[in-house]
Amino acid sequence: MDKTAQKPFRIPYGMMNFVAIREDNYYYVDKTRFIEKIEEANRYFFFIRPRRFGKSLTVSMLQHYYDFNKADKFDDLYGGLYIGNHPTPNRNKYLVIYLNFAVVDAELGNYRQSLDAHCNMCFDSFCDTYASLLPQGTKEELNNKKGAVEQLFFLCDVCSRQGHKIYLFIDEYDHFTNHILSDAARLYEYKQETHGTGYLRTFFNTIKAGTYSSIDRVFITGVSPVTLDDLTSGFNIGTNYSQAYGFNEMVGFTESEVREMLTYYSRHYAFRHTVDELIGVMKPYYDNYCFSVDACGETTMYNSNMVLSFMYKYLENDCRIPSKMLEENIRVDYNKLRMLIRKDREFTHDASIIQTLVAQGYIYGSPKEWIPAEHIADDENFVSLLYNFGLLTIGGAHRGKPKLVIPNEVAREVICN
Repeated sequence: MDKTAQKPFRIPYGMMNFVAIREDNYYYVDKTRFIEKIEEANRYFFFIRPRRFGKSLTVSMLQHYYDFNKADKFDDLYGGLYIGNHPTPNRNKYLVIYLNFAVVDAELGNYRQSLDAHCNMCFDSFCDTYASLLPQGTKEELNNKKGAVEQLFFLCDVCSRQGHKIYLFIDEYDHFTNHILSDAARLYEYKQETHGTGYLRTFFNTIKAGTYSSIDRVFITGVSPVTLDDLTSGFNIGTNYSQAYGFNEMVGFTESEVREMLTYYSRHYAFRHTVDELIGVMKPYYDNYCFSVDACGETTMYNSNMVLSFMYKYLENDCRIPSKMLEENIRVDYNKLRMLIRKDREFTHDASIIQTLVAQGYIYGSPKEWIPAEHIADDENFVSLLYNFGLLTIGGAHRGKPKLVIPNEVAREVICN
């Protein structure tokens, strides 16, 4: 029930499109202050977080901020946000290429064809979007090139000759790996794609070559660091900021952000609970993530998607606590990850690791920035994957080694079942 005449923002549960959120009256937790930090970092930026933490929305927010063609919508999209009041010189400076590898068929037999098809669609859209800035006939010439590698090289060359800079975004770059590595028999084929002259490796080599001409910045997100190790020797100019102190809060929600959201909605709906009571309900299930050793003991992060799911159900159900704290789509995601890391028969040790976690709630280990695919069965790498998938988090340190803990009841349910 509305308590005011003003129509409240809608809950953006499951939404990844920044423009839709800003234009269609959805609540947005302002993360635009991190744009300044990103610009101060390496131009070729890797960022890994567990699923459902808001990575894709962050990419969407950045994509539209830097897009040359979105300059006339800057005030509409960013007005009232931090970056709207503190724009950087790079605002709306780039021609943007956005690739989403989540839609690429991860089956080895179909992967190259599917990658080519996705990139061709995105590159065609690029030519249409920036037609006024590109030579006449660019799209037709692009489509005479064979595959993603040749087409990307062509676009980089055209933009370089025209004096344009490209910002390349790749979301879920590791979708391919997370699928292939669920089957040990495919490991050899995986190596063929990511090592030596494999097609995926060649594609990343082309990105690297493009940084010498028109690719000025790259922002890549994913869940696990497995592909990074196999590809970054082909793209060895990037920096992994996943465990950097300054980016610990870039995705997910801090408790203060959750409280601010709850306070906002309490003014528009007849809450049956205080903000403190709702925090007390959510915290054991959704909170306690830390992604930087240096940030341990300071701010912890809530899984943003789980918070939004809770809020959506709470408001839809006349402000009653949801009967299920774990939303079904999220459960499916977690179970897929759990099967991925335990299906491989090489993981003969994982039972003892899981038993240790269940018994004491923590284990010592250092989250890895890079994990070679052929060594994912090693104890430390297996523990690191649990961390990357959000089933463990940094909870302290002992004699200089991070203490990895089960963050909350949602992760405990996945690990223990």
